[in-house]
Amino acid sequence: MANMKYSRQRESIKEYLAHTREHPTADMVYINIREKYPNISLGTVYRNLNLLVEQGEIIKLSPGNGSDRFDGNSMPHYHFLCTECSCIQDLDIAPGVLDHINLIAGAGFDGEIRGHSTFFYGKCAKCKSRN
Repeated sequence: MANMKYSRQRESIKEYLAHTREHPTADMVYINIREKYPNISLGTVYRNLNLLVEQGEIIKLSPGNGSDRFDGNSMPHYHFLCTECSCIQDLDIAPGVLDHINLIAGAGFDGEIRGHSTFFYGKCAKCKSRN
C-alpha cells in the first residue's frame, strides 16, 4: 500500500484505541475525539477507522448484537461478550493455546484454514454480581 499522508486526527483515533480496553463503537470514538478536534465529522471518524482496519493497525469486531466495535490491539487474541450489558472484554488466553481449532476446522474442509475469530459469551463480572 502506498504511504499515507499523516493525519493528526487519525493518529488521535489510533492513540485513543491503544489506551482503552472498552472496545468502543465508532460513535464512542467520535465523542471522545471531538473533545480534541471539535470540528471532526462522524464520517471522518468512520473513514479513518476503516483505513486503520485495512492497514492492520486496529481490528474491527462484529459481535452481531449491534454496532461494530474497534480494538487497538491488533495482535491475535480472544474476546468475551456479555449477553446482558453487551460489553466486550479481552480474555487472557496464552497465544497458541487454541490453535488446534484450526486443525479441527480443517479436518473436513477442502481448503486452507489460516486463522479464526472466536467470541466467548456469558455474563461479565459486573452483571453476574447484580444477579
